[in-house]
Amino acid sequence: MKEELGRLDRGNGIELAWARLPGAGPGVVFLGGFRSDMEGTKAIALRDHCAARGQAFLRFDYAGHGTSGGAFEDGCIGDWAEDAAFLVGRLTEGPQILVGSSMGGWISLLLAKRSLVPVHALIGIAAAPDFTERLMWPGFSAAQREALLRDGALHIESPYGPPVPLTLKLIEDGRNHLVLDAPIPLDHPVRLLQGQRDAEVPWQFALEIAAKLAGDDVQITLIKDGDHRLSRSGDLLLLMGTVDEVSGR
Repeated sequence: MKEELGRLDRGNGIELAWARLPGAGPGVVFLGGFRSDMEGTKAIALRDHCAARGQAFLRFDYAGHGTSGGAFEDGCIGDWAEDAAFLVGRLTEGPQILVGSSMGGWISLLLAKRSLVPVHALIGIAAAPDFTERLMWPGFSAAQREALLRDGALHIESPYGPPVPLTLKLIEDGRNHLVLDAPIPLDHPVRLLQGQRDAEVPWQFALEIAAKLAGDDVQITLIKDGDHRLSRSGDLLLLMGTVDEVSGR
């Protein structure tokens, strides 16, 4: 089964890069994290897993990420959720299993809660809903907050690469898309995979997400020695098994 590659203009001159496998449903959609791209370990492992099983699969880069057009610092949660809804709507058929890694977990909840795409199930990998308000803003020093309010942007050191440009737009837009401030009216199957040595997202987030979800078909798997990425061989096997389980295979 050969993967198709392409680009789609989201309507404002910015082209979004995507790759998909045709196959049986329910399809699988990988929603990457903050400043990540569709060439990451989990995305490629999922692609290969779906290819071996003849299951449809889609991965892509949000605007300002990977090989998609646009500048990262121009984007925000609302924009990236719109990117996801646009591509899933154009490139998939039928209900999808949304696999959201970190920020992608937030975006998958937004897509499902707002019925922007047909959903079969959700899988969160270190899902980080509301991270701009719950983790990022409280983590800034007083000087950083002052600089952000004054200048509209600041750069933060990152363990994963060059300093990250963070904007006031990102923070303010995030407040318009919070999901943990009220019950989440979803009854789809939800599986949350969370490392307890995650230095980016506290593992208790998974418990809070589960408590907010209206449906009962919610399971949390805690990996005691798991980090934020959950991309070791054992972590990937757990992810693939979870995809198979919610697929009914």
